[in-house]
Amino acid sequence: MTLSKTPSKFEQALKKSEQYLKYLESSGIKHVPLAPSLSLSPEGGERKSHGGKQAALEALNKIVRPCTLCPELANTRKSVVFGSGDSEAELLFVGEAPGFEEDLQGLPFVGKAGQLLTKIIESIGFKRGEVYIANVLKCRPPANRNPLPEEVINCQPYLKQQIAIIQPKIICVLGNFAAQTLLGTGTSITRLRGNWGSYEGIPVMPTFHPAYLLRNPADKRKTWEDMKMIRERLQRVRITKST
Repeated sequence: MTLSKTPSKFEQALKKSEQYLKYLESSGIKHVPLAPSLSLSPEGGERKSHGGKQAALEALNKIVRPCTLCPELANTRKSVVFGSGDSEAELLFVGEAPGFEEDLQGLPFVGKAGQLLTKIIESIGFKRGEVYIANVLKCRPPANRNPLPEEVINCQPYLKQQIAIIQPKIICVLGNFAAQTLLGTGTSITRLRGNWGSYEGIPVMPTFHPAYLLRNPADKRKTWEDMKMIRERLQRVRITKST
């Protein structure tokens, strides 16, 4: 008797990645920018190419906009919400997916939750335009339902490339889906928040999603504690860099 083998999560992700690459090839895309191009100086050190991070993000945005890997999302979206902010940002915020207002405007976090996120950003001494804001999914799930596992797998390469381009000093993940996607865990945000994690060597601070805080204002204090840890770590990074 032959036992059927259930594909592992890695095998499923690999298959999705192969489908993704075939889709790009069929669309005539021969090159996907994974990060700003680097060249070696005569001394052997790295230097940035003339294109820079902003150019790399714009090139990636052109690839993301026509994406139809998730047919339901592609057929119901009004906008592809790529992300916005400073391509040289030290701090990157990652949320779950666009909502109604974000889908209309094509920008992340512009609804009520976005207004609260702006206040959170300003509370630690940043202007909104000085950070970068993105989501795990670039398209709004119908009726703001939770992202499906295959949708996260399909869209994850885009987020990974954004991170590789921006190279932030710290990533703040907002809510369950962002935290679990970047940290590779099934642990809930209530247990993850306030504890440093790591993604590709970049420190990651999980905290509550602003939409959750609108429903549970008593937990704003916990998010403030998380933000203070981010501010303090960034200050240490700057001091180390200047010495």
